[in-house]
Amino acid sequence: MSPTLHRCAWSGNEPAMVTYHDEEWGVPLHDDGRLFEFLILEGAQAGLSWRTILAKRENYRRAFDGFDAAKIASYAAAETERLLGDARIVRNRLKIAAAIENARRFLAVQDECGSFDAYVWRFVGGRPIDHRIGSTTEVPATTAESDAMSKDLARRGFKFVGSTICYAFMQAVGMVNDHETSCFRYAELANPN
Repeated sequence: MSPTLHRCAWSGNEPAMVTYHDEEWGVPLHDDGRLFEFLILEGAQAGLSWRTILAKRENYRRAFDGFDAAKIASYAAAETERLLGDARIVRNRLKIAAAIENARRFLAVQDECGSFDAYVWRFVGGRPIDHRIGSTTEVPATTAESDAMSKDLARRGFKFVGSTICYAFMQAVGMVNDHETSCFRYAELANPN
């Protein structure tokens, strides 16, 4: 963590948040397993802060079989009860049920589209959208693209995929570059080489 670099204001000074900002947030992601992980974590975040979910991320990985969608899709009542009893994750019945249902829907999208990556990236034309954000106060909560993604995911039976959640997902996986233009990561992601 270099204190001399300018970062997006939201990253603060907590090492975990700074590392997440510097190494992951906004970096174009095309791995289906990681995309599924972010889909589940962004749904878990609903009504909470990312800081809370990030602190529990490793616990989620353990509790949800490393975000193996095929395993999660086969979860039955016993696994749901196990997860509801796991104090290391957010124990919300609706969010846990959504994670299981979303695993099933995720697998269906992979079958239909060849990969979840191909499916989600079509909402931005296959390339990150550069919003040229000057300040975090300029970051939208939703966009036409997140609205379209949310609507299509919901039509397919996904849960906890409102437009705001979809936009946070798009930011996390680099479908949009919402780093502040003064942030050192902005230029790196705007001009990848």
